[in-house]
Amino acid sequence: MKVSLIHYLVSYLPLIALVKGQAALLNNVATSPPEIDVPGPATIDGVVCLPPNIAYQQFDPLKPKSVPTYSLPQYDESKVVGPTANFDADVIELLNSLTIEEKAGQMTQIFSAMFLGCDGNINMTATIEWFDKWKIGSVLADPASGGSRFNYNSPQRFANFSNTIQQVATTHGSKIPMIYGLDSVRGAGFVKGAVVLPTAVNTAATFNPKHAYEAGKIAAKDTRAAGVHWTFAPLADVSMEKRWPRNFENFGEDPYLAGEMVYNSVRGVQGNYKMDRSRVAACMKHFIGYTAPINGKDQEPRYIPWNYLMEYAVPSFQRAIDAGVATGMESYSALNGQDVISSSYLLKDLLRDKMGFKGMMVTDFGEINSQYTRHMTAFDAYDATRTTLNYTTVDMSMVGISENFTNATIYLINGKEIPISRIDESVGRILQLKKDLGLFEQPFSDPTLIDTVGSAQDIEVARNTARESIILHQNKDNVLPLSVDEKVLFIGPNMNSTRFMGGAWNVHYDGPSDAEGDAIYDGYGDTIMLGVQQITGKQIGWYNGFNIDGKRVDDYDELVRLARRADKVVIGFGERTTTEVLGDINTLVLPVDQTELVRRITHETSTPTVLVLVQNRPFSLGSIPDWVDGIINAGLPGAYGGLPIAEALYGKYSPNGRQPYTYPKMDYQTKVTYYTGIWNEYDPQFAFGSGFGYNDISYSNITVSSKELRPGCPITVSVSATNNGKMSQLEPVLMYTTQNIRRRYTPEKYRLRSFDKKEIISGATVNFNFTLTAEEMMFWTVELDHILEEGPVTITMNAFNKNNVTLPIYLYTS
Repeated sequence: MKVSLIHYLVSYLPLIALVKGQAALLNNVATSPPEIDVPGPATIDGVVCLPPNIAYQQFDPLKPKSVPTYSLPQYDESKVVGPTANFDADVIELLNSLTIEEKAGQMTQIFSAMFLGCDGNINMTATIEWFDKWKIGSVLADPASGGSRFNYNSPQRFANFSNTIQQVATTHGSKIPMIYGLDSVRGAGFVKGAVVLPTAVNTAATFNPKHAYEAGKIAAKDTRAAGVHWTFAPLADVSMEKRWPRNFENFGEDPYLAGEMVYNSVRGVQGNYKMDRSRVAACMKHFIGYTAPINGKDQEPRYIPWNYLMEYAVPSFQRAIDAGVATGMESYSALNGQDVISSSYLLKDLLRDKMGFKGMMVTDFGEINSQYTRHMTAFDAYDATRTTLNYTTVDMSMVGISENFTNATIYLINGKEIPISRIDESVGRILQLKKDLGLFEQPFSDPTLIDTVGSAQDIEVARNTARESIILHQNKDNVLPLSVDEKVLFIGPNMNSTRFMGGAWNVHYDGPSDAEGDAIYDGYGDTIMLGVQQITGKQIGWYNGFNIDGKRVDDYDELVRLARRADKVVIGFGERTTTEVLGDINTLVLPVDQTELVRRITHETSTPTVLVLVQNRPFSLGSIPDWVDGIINAGLPGAYGGLPIAEALYGKYSPNGRQPYTYPKMDYQTKVTYYTGIWNEYDPQFAFGSGFGYNDISYSNITVSSKELRPGCPITVSVSATNNGKMSQLEPVLMYTTQNIRRRYTPEKYRLRSFDKKEIISGATVNFNFTLTAEEMMFWTVELDHILEEGPVTITMNAFNKNNVTLPIYLYTS
């Protein structure tokens, strides 16, 4: 049948003519959404309302067509397109026509749950009230997260939902189109059929920024197909605490690596977003320092010296701004004792004045309210709103579920406790963003994009990213690659699961539930075991051994007996898909049962054993590396990561990923990064940048155009890489510097300055060329001066790998 909610809306409320004739932008707003065929919801035993505490909502039977290939209109992306400081004349006209209530509403973002009834469908009365009474300007989150009848919405059904709300927005209240935001963090993971791409940390492991761009472009297309215009991605922080439950969301621990990935991610998401309606607004988050909670748990306070913040945390955010990022999101909780949500230094002086961000700034979920509900830094909603709006440049409050912010803003403006000029600044940014995204021309979804969701073309992009992200850390006696003729015993729940390769922001914010399992994907994904079967052409022995929480579920005596009869054993370690506070842990120590199974197989049999890590965080391996023969770190490669992992195991390509963060041995190392002080301990399990392939790659002929490095006089650094192996090898070359002596401030052990990745065929030699500037060697002092100190410098290619080569130069300050 046709879209029942849209038909209901049209019959229930005739379209109202727009009354703001003086605002030219509103004269051309489309108010009729496209019709999209969807089946109606089924009742559960005749019950209208959803039963409480059900295991899962109804599965959506709809699928997109997922055409094999597609093409989209091309727009010029040669120049960065981003927000500007000045508003267009028609935006100013519209802004000046709004009432105080309408302006406060534009600054308000409401959770999708507030538009749903107990039956899981749109509650029209409540929806109309939000727009009529509170005149809200934005909506966030997928309907499934809000409690809709369907637990994973097809793009058709999602578009039906967003279009219905959009029609209410354009015919009620201020009649200004709403902007819809969604956490499309690694693909449009909340849209059924959309490719769940490898996580950001996997993308970083490729050391190939094109994958960040392509992932962003696909995520934008699939997000826009659902009628959503804005994604809360990418995460621009660097990894500073390995216990943190959202470790997988960032692009590793290095500022340069993260910056290059963030830059390309923003360009992929946005492109020429002011013209291209297959793109959406990106959002750099979380500004700033969110990844360094003092105890590793989400939303806990962070204490980061200001010069350390400037040196390591700011650069990747600056690269997002350089890429023209349209929006930003402030960070949860406090930094150095001050709530970020009320920090004039962070959200005004640093973000706007020093870094030059001109886009629209949104809070994280409920953060203005958290000042009086959790942090005790404000007395009530009025006090919290007053502080945030007077001290910062926040433009929109992700309120979530109440009208407190809107009501408080209206009250404070009327009481002249917040100047109207401050409100106009924020509302102007919001309206300009909506215009830039084309919402005043066509605010509804584009049905032609729906068929591209889940395309084989996108799946191959995801798999290629996964292939380049897989890291080979250990390969004793060339235990890998496996042979199709070998009898291999596979153990581990994540070896035969789609959901456990995906991590969080995948179907739901914390991944599919146990009740939903892999069935929720409805075929949109694979597993490692399916990949193995595709390669070998035969059924393979697989056992859980333990559950995803590391508890024994199979008979270990039987598994040891089977291991003795096998040619090789492959064991997968993983973790439950959770994020934020649900993912908080106390230690990186592995569950006893997991370690015990590996110990028994490696000590009670002579069968070579390989460990495959498919996990968010770097759990401590203890003595396991001494016991096993091979170790592969696959991170979280996404719903289509199974085949790439199987291909790596069987040598269909040579692994070429590199470790994007320091993998600690013990809990005390969870905050250690590779750029620790030159005299400090750095003894991790796997160092940043480590990894190798099945080929022997040697480096030689490292040269520089000058051994003197001076400001304004860049030098060229070159190195040759030779493939001495039998396979073709994609080879990333990482160039580091070490300033061996630096007055007053301890130099870092290493700093990554550049990287490149090229294919080297068997027997060939390829040259890599890099540019190094003295300005890159500048650093921040405790007085927040950015300075340069002279001293001897060592250039290292591929530090932390056996084939590294070095060359000395000297740094001068003039």
